[in-house]
Amino acid sequence: MSFEITERDLAGRAGVLLTRRGEVETPCLMPVINPVKNLIPARELKDNFGFKMIITNSYLILKHFGHEAPDVHQLVGYDGAIMTDSGAYQLLIYGGVETDPHEIVKFQERIGSDIGVILDTPTGGFASRTDAEKTVEETIRRARLSLEWREDPTMLWAGPIQGGRYLDLIRRSARTMGRLDFQTHPLGSPVQIMEGYDYSTLVDMIVAAKLSLPPDRPLHLFGAGHPMMLALAVALGCDLFDSAAYALFAKDDRYLTVRGTFRLDRLTELPCNCPVCSRYSQKDLLEMPKKEREENLARHNLYVTASEMKAIRQALKEGGLWELVEARSRAHPKLYEAYKRLGKYAKYLEENDPVIGKEVKGIFIYDKHSLARPEVMRHRKRVIENYSRPPGKEIGVFIPNPPERPYIKSKEYKYAAEILSGQEFHICFYGEPFGVVPSELSETFPLSQYECSEGIGMNVAKELKKFISANAYRKVFIIDPRSTMVIEGAKTLRSIDEIRGQLDEDSP
Repeated sequence: MSFEITERDLAGRAGVLLTRRGEVETPCLMPVINPVKNLIPARELKDNFGFKMIITNSYLILKHFGHEAPDVHQLVGYDGAIMTDSGAYQLLIYGGVETDPHEIVKFQERIGSDIGVILDTPTGGFASRTDAEKTVEETIRRARLSLEWREDPTMLWAGPIQGGRYLDLIRRSARTMGRLDFQTHPLGSPVQIMEGYDYSTLVDMIVAAKLSLPPDRPLHLFGAGHPMMLALAVALGCDLFDSAAYALFAKDDRYLTVRGTFRLDRLTELPCNCPVCSRYSQKDLLEMPKKEREENLARHNLYVTASEMKAIRQALKEGGLWELVEARSRAHPKLYEAYKRLGKYAKYLEENDPVIGKEVKGIFIYDKHSLARPEVMRHRKRVIENYSRPPGKEIGVFIPNPPERPYIKSKEYKYAAEILSGQEFHICFYGEPFGVVPSELSETFPLSQYECSEGIGMNVAKELKKFISANAYRKVFIIDPRSTMVIEGAKTLRSIDEIRGQLDEDSP
């Protein structure tokens, strides 16, 4: 077993990837290192920024140094775990590479890669259906051959998943690759999709892959490294990331933040307190020679990225990943669209989110899209499917959620319980965000550990109707001072005091 999951939140996992160079904590982002000319020394990535694993390109090493290339750790000056790509990205961009699947597998073993990638055939973001099918089948063919060629049992291998925008092809690719003896699985072709800010399609692609892979395999989102979208990808189940964005953006004088990317010449303040931004002003950076400015911007971009990965791991471990995703989603309208798409996969998130063993933490409900979070979905589902009213409680009385929590400690509940002193009354609460809350459950998590904005647009009447139908009360009273809650088979009253009068009228 090369991957151990230690904690979960949503579909995200905190874990440990075991490599021959030691343990790597996940979720993990690997900065991309150019093996020929790198902007930031590789050792600095570990010592100053805390990156425990990096990725470089074995094809570029082969092309520039030939088969006499030294060990990759010696070459780039890094003593931690190193993953090597195979040249597939160059194949996608330039249409061909000067190597073949067998040569690059053997070369990665020879230079001491800790995790190697087979030479797959990337689908890309704009391939036709016919071309996409060809890339999936060719990648599978190469994967089977590559596993036969490997000789080093201590080296991990990555089996890429292809299919592009075609979700059925992603599922087919993931199912087949998942049956082969790979230790990690990169999801190929997201770069072009992310460059177009099509994060909603990316959500679909990730979930399609996750639902088709063995659960003990880490999913690697190839080429994803902008800090504003990492929390969303982790929440969906991505474990590994790699990115050259820190260097590419710095080259173009672009400044990364969790709120998006800014042109350096359009900033008047540096909204960061990293060592670079603490030492220099925006004016200082602009007046630097190009190379020095590029290096400092790259360092800032790395600090921001490393900080965001720490924030994600902390949120995951304390059960606050949803709130972080929700906050980050406001960085860009397309990212917010992707966040809203989580509602489509609410069942997937709820099934992967742990019920026990997770830190109990109050939840925030901001709007109707927050209702897709697992804690809310789980209660609404279980109170209909798994709950039965207590025996003998044949008269259902539904009162609006009081402001005090737990609800049974409120003056509204105490008054209702005093007025309705008979054993036959079953008092429940109704309202946003949980729909119906039976009084005897109101102290359980998260029914009293939440904060909710007013008027988030939940269809409370629908939840009431389902609950009442499922519990077959002899009589039902809904207390609604505005008399707007009308449910078939129930009587709507303005106050709890009217119930006794209604019962007297109904008596023979």
